[in-house]
Amino acid sequence: MDTTHAIPLPVSLCRELVRIPSVNPDDNPGTTETGEARCAEWLAAWIQREFKGAHVELQPVLPGRPNIVARFASDSPGKPRLLLAPHTDTVSIVGMTIDPFSGEIRDGRLYGRGASDTKGPMASMLAALHASRDFLATLSHEIWFAGLAGEEAGQHGAHALAAQEQFDLVIAGEPTELDFVHTHKGSMFMSLTTRGVAVHSAKPDMGVNAIYPMTDVLRLVRDELVPWLKSFTHPVLGHSTISAGTIKGGSKTNIVPDFCQATLDVRTVPGQGADFEAALFSKLRRVHPELEIDIFRAHPLLTDPDLPLLQKLKTLGARPVGAPWFCDAAVFAQKGSPAIAMGPGSIAQAHTRDEWISVEDLAKGAAFFESFLRSLRR
Repeated sequence: MDTTHAIPLPVSLCRELVRIPSVNPDDNPGTTETGEARCAEWLAAWIQREFKGAHVELQPVLPGRPNIVARFASDSPGKPRLLLAPHTDTVSIVGMTIDPFSGEIRDGRLYGRGASDTKGPMASMLAALHASRDFLATLSHEIWFAGLAGEEAGQHGAHALAAQEQFDLVIAGEPTELDFVHTHKGSMFMSLTTRGVAVHSAKPDMGVNAIYPMTDVLRLVRDELVPWLKSFTHPVLGHSTISAGTIKGGSKTNIVPDFCQATLDVRTVPGQGADFEAALFSKLRRVHPELEIDIFRAHPLLTDPDLPLLQKLKTLGARPVGAPWFCDAAVFAQKGSPAIAMGPGSIAQAHTRDEWISVEDLAKGAAFFESFLRSLRR
């Protein structure tokens, strides 16, 4: 028997969203049902049905991977803008021990990939908007909502929207236990490659072994770079870190390897910019001048926790906190829109093999965001 009508709105929304696969296709998704299109289309249809006068768009980001962007009706032009911005993609389902798309509710928990990160926060935001729909137009701010594509790899949706629009505050939906993350670490995902010359391993002196110089590079990472990065500190976030994540090389035991690749994860704190990056590259290439380096950068976040709208969050019980992870908030901040990350649930459940969010947290999140919106009434 269908009992959907008896389930509170934030819970039913979260369940519907979890049941729509939207796995980020990068790396090893574990399913052929990848991309955010279906989820974005569902959100667009729901918002158009439930909110009179909302302007809703599916904005292309990557092929088959749009942002869904909604601007709610306002009673006057020129208001400051507030954006609620969870992401619609999830991480891989590889290794999960539950049905990733069931949305099963059991023992006060809703299970499935994205339940915590970030379809739960998204559902709470949407439920709060729905509860406030009769007065959204009269608020001190023009209210926007965006379901952003690609946060889990590349942050493509955030980059696309941040390049088009400016906001007076962006709240990126993330599971923060309803505190607000005003500062977080950045990340540099580095791919290192060494090259060699392949020959039969019976005569290794005739070739060049690509693995050996990589071992020198990784020894430098362990012995010199780990302690060096500890010298870069932040009063909230602690120190910067570096970690070797993967290594692979060669093709067969009896062939001298002509390539070796390793990856590094560098977590940065505010203030580590171009000078730090140049020094890091110099140290790595001091060991092996021909080292090839490819890099993906995600900026750290640092937003003033005393901004007026953030003061409102504090009066509602939210605390300003830092985080060791990165998210879409920093993309908007880099483009001039003050941003934080916030939502119900805990990051401890994100990306796990049995990901879940509690039904109670979904309700608390919806109530909190509704109270925040009501605090903007003029």
